[in-house]
Amino acid sequence: MNVPETLPAQLYLLAYDQDKHRLAGGMYFRYLLRAAALTELLFSGRIADESGKVRPVEHARPLDDPVLAQVLQQISESKPRSWQHWIRTHGKATAKAVRDELEAGRWIKVELQRPFLIFSRTVIHVRDPRVVKRLAAEVSAALSAPLTRVEDREAALVALAATAELKTVFPRKRRRTHKDRIAALQERGGPAAPALRKVIQQAQAAAAAAG
Repeated sequence: MNVPETLPAQLYLLAYDQDKHRLAGGMYFRYLLRAAALTELLFSGRIADESGKVRPVEHARPLDDPVLAQVLQQISESKPRSWQHWIRTHGKATAKAVRDELEAGRWIKVELQRPFLIFSRTVIHVRDPRVVKRLAAEVSAALSAPLTRVEDREAALVALAATAELKTVFPRKRRRTHKDRIAALQERGGPAAPALRKVIQQAQAAAAAAG
């Protein structure tokens, strides 16, 4: 069974709660998708880390993925900025772009419901739940297989999902049980995972201060 190729698309589906028929990413979900896009661009050789800042790679091959192309264009049109900056910015637009891409590829169905005349809500349906189960199985395999057999992209998938505390695959008990393995995989996930952790911590501190 096929699954979407990119990390943002895979993490979007991993965030889907099949019991509640909704995304479980929470308020930091958009940061997760941005970090995933940056990691994908890094692994594909389109961007590089330069003293803690994101730099586009010159003469890189064109992208055929609209989500990644959009993020790369934002980076290319800006002065060098930190990983945290690019995770914090344009998050809502990226989340919508990932959703639209998955809908166009018929991975999901997006339904606009109007339970009341004034208010509306968007409901996501995964067309084939087996896709979500396969992605979850890949996470489980990365947690149990010898480290030498875990590919970098699989390591990044685990690292990002665990850093964002994605409850559909990493409830608190599982994060504690696999703490050491997650830390080992996070070391291979690239600069976006630790930057994501800092962005979430800063957002939590700001929310606590405001509350």
